[in-house]
Amino acid sequence: MPSRLLAQQRGRDMEHEQLIGSVAGILTSIAMLPQLIKVIRTKEIGDLSLLTIGVLLTGVALWVYYGALREDMPVILSNSFSVAINSALLTCFLLYRK
Repeated sequence: MPSRLLAQQRGRDMEHEQLIGSVAGILTSIAMLPQLIKVIRTKEIGDLSLLTIGVLLTGVALWVYYGALREDMPVILSNSFSVAINSALLTCFLLYRK
C-alpha cells in the first residue's frame, strides 16, 4: 500500500479515536449530573457514599493531571467537568449532612 494511502488511513483512525474518546468523556462526565441535581433539589444525601465521591474525585483529578501531561484537551476538559460535578456533590454532602 502506498505511503500516502497509509497516511490517510492513519488520519481516519486518529479521527475515529478522537471521536470515541470525546463521546466517552462526555458520557462519563455527565454521569453524576442527575445525582447532583437530585441532591440539590431534595437536599437529601442519605443515598450518597462519601467514600465513593472521594475516590471518584481523586480519580478524575488524576485524569486531568494525566491529560495535562499528555496535552490531551478532550481528557482535560471532560475530566475537569467531572471534577466540578463531583466537587459540587461533595460540597452538598458536607452542607446537607445532619
